[in-house]
Amino acid sequence: MQTLRLIVFPAGFNWPVWVAREQGWFTGQGLSVELTATPGSVFQLAGLIEGRFDIALTLVDNVIAYREGQGEVPAQGHDLFAFMGADARTLPSLVTLPDIQSYADLRGKTLSVDAKNTGLALALRGLLEHNGLGVEDYTIVSVGGVKERYAALLDRRHAGALFNSPFEGELRARGFNVLDSVATIAPRYLNHVGAARMQWAQDNRRAIVGFVRAYLRAVNWLYQPANREAAFETFIRNMPGADRSAAAGAYGILFDPASGFPRDGAIDMEGLEQVIALRERFGVPRRAIQSASCYLDTTFLAEATRHVSTYGRAG
Repeated sequence: MQTLRLIVFPAGFNWPVWVAREQGWFTGQGLSVELTATPGSVFQLAGLIEGRFDIALTLVDNVIAYREGQGEVPAQGHDLFAFMGADARTLPSLVTLPDIQSYADLRGKTLSVDAKNTGLALALRGLLEHNGLGVEDYTIVSVGGVKERYAALLDRRHAGALFNSPFEGELRARGFNVLDSVATIAPRYLNHVGAARMQWAQDNRRAIVGFVRAYLRAVNWLYQPANREAAFETFIRNMPGADRSAAAGAYGILFDPASGFPRDGAIDMEGLEQVIALRERFGVPRRAIQSASCYLDTTFLAEATRHVSTYGRAG
């Protein structure tokens, strides 16, 4: 049994990980998955680069940024790469305080991000610029991951932030305003991927392939209607304060047949290109970014699914 150190943002999009652990599918691949929730991308990426973690479920922009020396901190991830898609294909929304009804209302206001130079911060800057706001018109502050941004908005410490589902829906239900979507500037923006260091992955190929097999088995189990009630129970056990209504709402978004998790773990190349375009425009220091394929190695995914005719019975 090999211990696999996995670091994630604490949110509902970890549902496949929770299911694979509870159902014993990681164990079936010879893996004991040690799960760590990160307070933000800096802790997550620094830990991955330094070898304190083996795999991260993270925004693909974080992988590119630290590969290119444009991360929030000096840590250089020369061999970081993405090996599978790991998120629903819904796009982040700009959620604001109830009285912020237009981009003009954001002039002079403060918006929050995880880190100023990575992840959704660049998509936020793209939205603001697209709607006529220059960098002198607003202030951006780093507060940490999605839970931290969510709490900051609930406390009305900032005027707005970008949120993936189901956080966007939860805030809307609380009376906050959904002002826009990243779809406005990047209709296929790629969110989370599975990421690792290439040297570690090459030395631990069986582990990463086993992780992918168990993960995709869980994704496809979650799509099956017969498993829905059991899935809700798993969600409630792993999301403090969640009830069945919250689980059902998150499920309807994350496992929508048209826009939910990719059943095969595929990475949307068009979506990746749109992330790269934003990084080329707003990344610091400015530089030309490599082609999308340079940040991927899909051979692990191909090996994991090679002999699988029905993903739901993988492994």
